[in-house]
Amino acid sequence: MKKCIALVTGGFSRESEISYKSAETIERHIDTEKYNYYLIDISPAGWNYTSVDGEKIPVDKNDFSLLINNKKIIFDAVLMCIHGTPGEDGKLQGYFDMLKIPYTCCGASVSALTFNKRDTVALAGYSGIAVSKSVMLLKHDKTNPDEAIKNLKFPVFVKPNNGGSSIGMSKVQQFSEEIGIAIDKAFAEDSQVLVEEFISGRELTIGVFNSGGKIITLPITEIISKNDFFDFNAKYKGESAEITPAEITGDITEAVRNAAQKIYTIFNCKGIVRIDFIFDKEKNIPVMLEINTVPGQSEASLIPQQVAAMGWSLKEFYSALIDACL
Repeated sequence: MKKCIALVTGGFSRESEISYKSAETIERHIDTEKYNYYLIDISPAGWNYTSVDGEKIPVDKNDFSLLINNKKIIFDAVLMCIHGTPGEDGKLQGYFDMLKIPYTCCGASVSALTFNKRDTVALAGYSGIAVSKSVMLLKHDKTNPDEAIKNLKFPVFVKPNNGGSSIGMSKVQQFSEEIGIAIDKAFAEDSQVLVEEFISGRELTIGVFNSGGKIITLPITEIISKNDFFDFNAKYKGESAEITPAEITGDITEAVRNAAQKIYTIFNCKGIVRIDFIFDKEKNIPVMLEINTVPGQSEASLIPQQVAAMGWSLKEFYSALIDACL
């Protein structure tokens, strides 16, 4: 009998547009001979499934089920495809845990932790993973931001502490009035802002997932942005060169893979995650930037590129993720 899968998309943040694009890719490649799937849109307007006739059918939140033609649909698993809240920050994961419905991503506590960039780098640094020096700013803190960041070496990145897709992020070259503008921009997205030292080096990113009880690393991608950094336009509007597999030495490849596997284990990750690094050319080590627990799956996203470079089809890959969570 086919397993019944909820492909969950949408969300409550500006990243929802990426969630919908990711869901489109997965819909084209999910193995319909193995699974019956239902596309569930979770948005501020409601939780709904749209039938082939265009009828919007609400989700029963008591047990996350659907009633279609007087037949109750119960899901065996959830394929998570929401970037940002509530699908990447642990909220939905906690809900599914209470209902005992498995899902294809990290658990509630891990998702909440990794969604907070400052907490992520703090734990990584404590565990021996190289990270960049940074400070946290709080929106309602009366401390002068200039005092908080005076010991950082410029240039710096200023970004919302919670969130993704580089929304609200800026690079500031020197201590000037630009830092205040960048901080205000980030505060428009979040009440917590991370100011992080820039590290000169090659930007590398790698997908990691668990299949058959083994931690598997995908081929590494090098990102060469046409902009000042890998911002939203570079990520989603083609303003970057993405080289997969990255043209790097075996030593660099091994160092990044080892670091990624260690991070995946330390953080107790599940499903597919994407870990971003800068390979510090001075220290000759990979420096972790962040962990993406629901990485993009759109045509412009990095994970599909890495899966292809590994020699897998996306149908095989999504089946592996679903089977692992089941």
